[in-house]
Amino acid sequence: MKPGDRTPCALITGASGGIGRAAARELLARGWRVFGGVRRDQDARSLRAELGEGFTPLPLEVTDPRSVGDAAEAVEAALRGENMGALVNSAGIARLGPLACLSTAALREQFEVNLFGLFEVTRRFLPLLGAKPGAPRPAGRIVNLSSASGRLAMPFFGFYAASKHALEGLSDSLRRELQLYGIRVILIEPSIVRTPMVDKAVAQAEAFRETEWWPALQAAVKAAGLERGEALPVQRVVRVLVRALLSPHPRARYAVPRRRLLGWWLPLALPDRMLDRVVGRALGLAAGKGA
Repeated sequence: MKPGDRTPCALITGASGGIGRAAARELLARGWRVFGGVRRDQDARSLRAELGEGFTPLPLEVTDPRSVGDAAEAVEAALRGENMGALVNSAGIARLGPLACLSTAALREQFEVNLFGLFEVTRRFLPLLGAKPGAPRPAGRIVNLSSASGRLAMPFFGFYAASKHALEGLSDSLRRELQLYGIRVILIEPSIVRTPMVDKAVAQAEAFRETEWWPALQAAVKAAGLERGEALPVQRVVRVLVRALLSPHPRARYAVPRRRLLGWWLPLALPDRMLDRVVGRALGLAAGKGA
């Protein structure tokens, strides 16, 4: 959407930090009005002080339908009959570790935030984006923060990759359905980004120090760029996000890999078994013949 005479409005979930916070800052600089989903009063005060009057912190727990409904009502009242320009689903968590050592409860938590919560927010905000009869035009856009893990599932990222693979499928169907209303649905697929989630993921890995997985897990953390010096800068992802919002003809997907050839095109092109062998040897997981 290109801003016209009216001030465009966006809701960004997970605005307390990382990509969400940086995206809010960038859209405000471009003249947007931004609602930012936050979970803590402390974050709301900090964001309002930093970002100014154009930013409205919005209490929002994506896993709580009542909280999502309250947020939708607050934004609807502020819109006064206009459409939102964008919904940016940025909230997410990552659970890292060997699948054999993780619990079903942890998997449910991963999906509650990264998929079910995202869907609940999207479902409740669709009418405000223009998905209803007689809605004003132009319709808004939905940008879902997926991941390179949504296309490539690497060892020890299984829960996170599963949630992002599911998000990719959900977004594909949603994009095709919402052609009815002219709402664009766009996926952004970055490699590991320099955010607080990186620190949490590395800390989680320590829980498996005494297991036989530890050497391979350390190698996987390094290979994925989880060390902050190797991860993508947040602003690189934000630039792509803004392009997706402003382009008259946005792509369905924007890949933002750390290494485009070795970290994206080549792994996607290799046959599965061949990629398994390459990854297994690189991380010390290959068990030998017959495995």
